[in-house]
Amino acid sequence: MTEKPWLRSYPLDAPKNFTYPEFLQVEDLLIKTALDMPNRTALIFYGKKISYRELDRLSDAFALALLRFGVKKGDRVALLLPNIPQFVIAYYGALKAEAIVVPTNPLYTERELEHQLADSGSQTLVALDIFYPKIKNVWNKTGLRRVILTGVQDYLPWLKKTLYPIKAKKEGLWIRVEKTPSVCDFMELIRENNPDLEHPCFRSLYARLQRESESPAQLQYTGGTTGLAKGAILTHNNLVANVWQCRKWMLDLKAGEEIFLGVIPFFHVYGLTACMNVGVSLGATLVLLPKFKTEDVLKAIQKYKTTVFPGIQAMYLAINGNPETRKYNLKSIKYCISGAGPLHQEVQEKFESITGAMVVEGYGLSEASPVTHVNPFSRISRKIGSIGLPLPGTDAKIVDLETGSELGPNQPGELLIKGPQVMQGYWHKPEETAETLKDGWLHTGDIAVMDENGFFNIVDRKKDMIKTGGENVYPREVEEVLFRHPKIKEAVVVGLPDPEKFRGEIIKAYIILKENESPCEQEILNFCSRELAKFKIPRIIEFRKELPKTIVGKVLRRVLVEEELKKKN
Repeated sequence: MTEKPWLRSYPLDAPKNFTYPEFLQVEDLLIKTALDMPNRTALIFYGKKISYRELDRLSDAFALALLRFGVKKGDRVALLLPNIPQFVIAYYGALKAEAIVVPTNPLYTERELEHQLADSGSQTLVALDIFYPKIKNVWNKTGLRRVILTGVQDYLPWLKKTLYPIKAKKEGLWIRVEKTPSVCDFMELIRENNPDLEHPCFRSLYARLQRESESPAQLQYTGGTTGLAKGAILTHNNLVANVWQCRKWMLDLKAGEEIFLGVIPFFHVYGLTACMNVGVSLGATLVLLPKFKTEDVLKAIQKYKTTVFPGIQAMYLAINGNPETRKYNLKSIKYCISGAGPLHQEVQEKFESITGAMVVEGYGLSEASPVTHVNPFSRISRKIGSIGLPLPGTDAKIVDLETGSELGPNQPGELLIKGPQVMQGYWHKPEETAETLKDGWLHTGDIAVMDENGFFNIVDRKKDMIKTGGENVYPREVEEVLFRHPKIKEAVVVGLPDPEKFRGEIIKAYIILKENESPCEQEILNFCSRELAKFKIPRIIEFRKELPKTIVGKVLRRVLVEEELKKKN
């Protein structure tokens, strides 16, 4: 068997033969760290500190509460929470009770929330109290039996907790919900349930003899950007393996010393794995921020000297563009991983010049727990503009879109992934599972190329490819050119039905200009003509103040296309 080309490009300390603790379940990441470094600060939330010993005990108490409700192995527990301590407590607590966790996006509409709760069969929902009106409206259309409510103020330091109601009332975010047998208070449950250490779910990590690491730990719903979201079944084995793959790629990280900035949402599997689970497994301190606000992020980095900042391009772009950024000391940051979308070189280079940190682009998807590729953390070895190399234990190949045959270097085709992090399948969707998982290979739907050294580049999503005048145009290529224009802050390209019928689709670009810049359509078209073949140049340009995005910053092309189709109707 020939050696995979990417192994030749691996950093010297990266293992070519991958092993990980297959006996571990996800909650053991916390249990083991709490045993090894109980006094280490696990969470910081606006000054409130929680140690690993306390976090472990709080999750035990929550697990016991679930067991006393009658939650059984395999029951689904949904979390409708931002990055607050209650998310971490409830996540590990639900796993200790042998439930399956269903992370849920707080920005979901009622329709989307109803679908996810009903599709997953969740009977228990842990939610922020301000979301209760939305929950109440869909409750009877789901299988929910109980809702456990909590407030942002519950784990704030004393003074902030005292002042929070005043601030929340001013902002219209204060809500009181009458408690009933089916509507419970999170903090009351924690206080009432003193962990019973004799209960089977609280047995010591080292006392567990029979492991079931192949059992589901989590239903991770895909973004739903192309319709109703599907639940990817991620097992304990999938998630633990991906944590170890990330750790073996970042071998310079020191157990018990790192400080992770927890602003990437944990309900998104990227934040959950690359920040929360990796951080907990290392005994890192997680600085939690429930929402990305540039000033809050800058203050947190300076105050707590964060060392690891998993994020997305939009976050780094916001920091680059903030006029106050250079007033803060951001030199503590060592590593930044940019995921959930492309990282443009201009954004990467400017952020690095400001902070001194290294930003590398990575790639993953919900169906793979999610990380499959990351660039080496080396300014010499990394390849800017690529998603990097497959992580240890990960196999990848490019196949022809029509025949499915494997392609050689520099030939674009669909990216396929195989590895221990790849999902079990889609929840109650055997046909979709069969289409996506074939002979152990995950069909990503992304068009990519691999060079001779094993570095992969995402060309575009297969479904986003624009067919115009008999030619295939990849939106990412056009966007990369637009992004290099000095007046453009953000740009996205879509294909729209050609009103004249003969081209198939025409290319439209949506552009956000930098501050104090005025629209300059012809200038942009002239710029494109110097960089792109004629058939790749946008036919229409629309200037906007904002673009529709998911919570992790992906532009919703589907929404833009739907807006255009509505105009024609």
